[in-house]
Amino acid sequence: MTRAIIIDDEKHCSESLALLIEKYVPEMTIEAELNDPIEAVDVIVSKKPDLVFLDIEMPKLNGFDLLKSLPVIDFEIIFTTAYDDFAIQAFKVSAIDYLLKPIERDELTKAVEKFKKHRADRDFEDRFMVFLSKYGRAEKGNLGKVALPTQEGFEFIDQDIIVRCESDSNYTTVVLEGQKDIVVSRTLKDVESMLDSTSFVRVHHSHLINLRHIRKYHKGSGGVIVMDNGDNVSVSRSKKSEFLDRI
Repeated sequence: MTRAIIIDDEKHCSESLALLIEKYVPEMTIEAELNDPIEAVDVIVSKKPDLVFLDIEMPKLNGFDLLKSLPVIDFEIIFTTAYDDFAIQAFKVSAIDYLLKPIERDELTKAVEKFKKHRADRDFEDRFMVFLSKYGRAEKGNLGKVALPTQEGFEFIDQDIIVRCESDSNYTTVVLEGQKDIVVSRTLKDVESMLDSTSFVRVHHSHLINLRHIRKYHKGSGGVIVMDNGDNVSVSRSKKSEFLDRI
């Protein structure tokens, strides 16, 4: 059985969707119907659902901010929305499913069938990263958050606190300011493509740094950068000119 949670601030919408699921998707059980998105964060963590039907526009916390509040995302999501054309375009590009309100039976069953396929493919991480790249918009003066894929799911991290990233074969270690390092299940090249290009620069085939966290630069063949946390990062000769142009 598939274990699902419905999150919608409008009670009649969550109840209507639950009735449709009960009638037309018998292989799915509803673990919780929630109308308070803040409460939903704790319920998701404790219930560990397979699938979440998530409304986008909600007071206190919209659907995207709710996801950013979670330590990891290790479940599939079907968004529900009444409008938000920009989000719909991002969903189409990323192949993350959505349902337009009022939700109809045929659309629901199609979305559930897609969920089953995606769940089998286990490629939600890739689709969600594409969605974020299309939809995410950083606030002025703030680099915004990035969703870093880990073995457990996703961790949403403020780009401002990323000091540097270091390649480890097909994985990348992300060094954070004042927090424990994160090992990301992506190459350094992949991580670089997720981050703000105006603040992050590749200084070595194994090193990507946040320009906001540089403390010193020691000249040399390529040179050595001292980061705010005291880490020393070597600059390759081939990257030296680009780095000096950026600082």
